[in-house]
Amino acid sequence: MVEKRLPADPDAAYPVCIGGERACPPENCGGLPGFYGLLEALQNPEDERVKDMLLWLGDGYDPGAFSIDDVNRALRPRRRKK
Repeated sequence: MVEKRLPADPDAAYPVCIGGERACPPENCGGLPGFYGLLEALQNPEDERVKDMLLWLGDGYDPGAFSIDDVNRALRPRRRKK
């Protein structure tokens, strides 16, 4: 979501991420509605879907994880000087 446009810094390379939250939805989760369903199920360990979801997600998936450094590393090959 674009919240505000600022003047370009002539010494910066773009694009650059300046903030965010949560991990991206896993591949093939059913889009945004599926992701929210996943988050809801993971909050309730008694939900019968949780065991299957955890097997499908694999080890290490944390829906709350976000790393601005990881995002900017992923954007680096697409950068250009303004």
